[in-house]
Amino acid sequence: MILSNTETIANHTIIGTLGIARGSTVRSRNIGRDIFASLKNIVGGEIEEYTKLQADAREQALQRMINDAKKLNADAIVNVRFTTSVVAQGASEMLAYGTAVKLK
Repeated sequence: MILSNTETIANHTIIGTLGIARGSTVRSRNIGRDIFASLKNIVGGEIEEYTKLQADAREQALQRMINDAKKLNADAIVNVRFTTSVVAQGASEMLAYGTAVKLK
């Protein structure tokens, strides 16, 4: 599956638009990570546990978007974007979305 954050794909011709492909995951923090994060907030620096949580969520949302595009028989996804939102205290959604397309 070809992914692009632009409207076109170099050396390919888009012959059809199949619709929106999307994938999301909701992740929550845990008490152990929150305690450690609170300490990091005091001294400063990267909160690596949260960085890993976000990276894992991003990869899962991306894979789910790809699977959604495959159901549409897409060859590629263009205009790929990510967004996050808080859905509950301590939980956030990572959404990956784009336009599923057919290539020549």
